[in-house]
Amino acid sequence: MVMTRSQMMARIGPKDTVPELLLRKALHGAGMRYRLHCRDLPGRPDVVMRPYRLAIFVHGCFWHRHPGCRHATDPRSNAAFWQEKFARNRERDRRKREQLLSAGWTVGEVWECELRDPRSLEECVEAVRDIREDARTA
Repeated sequence: MVMTRSQMMARIGPKDTVPELLLRKALHGAGMRYRLHCRDLPGRPDVVMRPYRLAIFVHGCFWHRHPGCRHATDPRSNAAFWQEKFARNRERDRRKREQLLSAGWTVGEVWECELRDPRSLEECVEAVRDIREDARTA
């Protein structure tokens, strides 16, 4: 059976994606604890560490248009629809990030392609560790 683009896109859920699970597993393995998809925060960040006021979004390269990434391809059919959709996604990301920053949160954005590379994944975990240490000493 051949699936249409619409059917394929509909199968992609908003949470518990493979990249998100990779990050969560790495953070948990490093001894870090977190909350998921906190509804009371703008944008429902994928990973939240409240004591450190850290919110992390795991962005799919296609949906959030990772600049220069080979996964951020443009669909050929219905191009105008997709360009508008991507623009709305980017604007929403910017708006939610600004809301969190203005509320005093540190906001991290991690890209899907970064999490697939073990070295990049470890760098992400180290960055979170550094943010936690900075928050503890502040």
